[in-house]
Amino acid sequence: MVGDSLGGNPLRWHPEEDRQCPFRAAQRHGHRLRRRACLSLVPILFVHDITVVALCLSGGFFFSEICIGPMWSVPMDIAPKYSGTAAGLMNTGSAAAAIVSPLVAGYVIDATGNWYLPFLMSMGLPAARTVLRLPDASGAAV
Repeated sequence: MVGDSLGGNPLRWHPEEDRQCPFRAAQRHGHRLRRRACLSLVPILFVHDITVVALCLSGGFFFSEICIGPMWSVPMDIAPKYSGTAAGLMNTGSAAAAIVSPLVAGYVIDATGNWYLPFLMSMGLPAARTVLRLPDASGAAV
């Protein structure tokens, strides 16, 4: 899985196909980056060296944030007249997640006393999305 994620994906880049369907290209790109973000975060559960943990968290943040560019470009490709409205809705969703996630993490820590669970939850959501590989509008798994 690691070899496929790090080595195989650059070889499967299809620029002509991606130009024809930018939404599918963004989904495919996001899927690969979510997988890399999850793999970057797994070592923090087993390693207690602060340098390794900081590097793993930095890698997870890098791969999570690098897929934002294609997500913001999709509204401009799909509906250029309404891209401002779509971008505002995307920003509202991001802000809502930024407000709710610390509250949920604090509640989980208070309820269980386990500080690992919020990290497991933040790794589990993109991992579940990666494993499920939800189909796009045409029904094809990306």
